[in-house]
Amino acid sequence: MSSEAQGAQLPPPPPPPFRLACAADAPAVVRLVNSAYRGDSGRQGWTTESDYLDGQRLDETMFHTDILADESKSLLVLPKAVWRAEQAQPAEGNDGAADDGELIACVMVERLAKDPAAAAVYVGMVTVQPTAQGGGLGSKLLAAAEVYAVARFGARKAVMTVLEPRSELIAFYERRGYRRTGETEPFMYGEERFGIPKRDDLVFLKMEKEL
Repeated sequence: MSSEAQGAQLPPPPPPPFRLACAADAPAVVRLVNSAYRGDSGRQGWTTESDYLDGQRLDETMFHTDILADESKSLLVLPKAVWRAEQAQPAEGNDGAADDGELIACVMVERLAKDPAAAAVYVGMVTVQPTAQGGGLGSKLLAAAEVYAVARFGARKAVMTVLEPRSELIAFYERRGYRRTGETEPFMYGEERFGIPKRDDLVFLKMEKEL
């Protein structure tokens, strides 16, 4: 075995039942994220941004170039069929075909290079299928992201940003150990690939948690 092969290391797997996203997941990830964050489908859950933003949250080009091609980022996903099997739930359809390739949850973990001494990661795009929200999957997803951040990046702190009007979601993160830092970040007005704002006063609230 060559020294290059010996030195190459694959990233650690996330905690089961989650796995790392691959290129073939692009259509399913885009469907999942946009259904949870945008439009009428997002209103079926309680974490939607539909009241504040129109347009898309993610497309396949962004998935490939902004996430998958960036070594500082990992996207954890949970196939719907795997989750149903763990919950002993029947598949959607007599032969289970409706579950093929579909995802029920995902979350992105990104190593922050701006302050390497802090060993911080950004946790974002926390997504659960709207009809599956409220059953504890979001808490499991967040916990898996934090475990993975420590194993993959040696993280000691997790950082996230939340649209300031989303008080119910902010309270959810606070119950899971995140605290408001008192800092805000401006919304990306003019960057419509991330969404079309319905208000002119949107800002992101910064939250963090020691890992």
